[in-house]
Amino acid sequence: MTAASHGLRPFFPPLTDESQAESDGEPIPYLGDLVILVRDLSPTEAHLLCGCLQSAGIQADAGDAHIVQAHGLLAIAVGGAKVRVPSAQLDEARHVLAAFRRGDFELGDDFDVGAGGA
Repeated sequence: MTAASHGLRPFFPPLTDESQAESDGEPIPYLGDLVILVRDLSPTEAHLLCGCLQSAGIQADAGDAHIVQAHGLLAIAVGGAKVRVPSAQLDEARHVLAAFRRGDFELGDDFDVGAGGA
């Protein structure tokens, strides 16, 4: 017996390319399976890197960040927080990761937030 035969909806709806759509109605292109870009991060590092990747147009995901944050002793067992990206965007994500590690996105000590970044 399935959930549908009992009149229940499944908790997770089936994910198909047709069911995933942007707000403008265009389907989201399938960019391949998620692959791990980097592991052994703290949850904060994983979310910061995800933000950098997403601002570069890469669909990034911080994996295992919540379990590492909630249960620090499990961090070794799960390999720390991870950042995953679609396989089609892996090369571009590696370039952004290298720039992130070089400090290319770093703000200077004299950066004025009130000036609007100018």
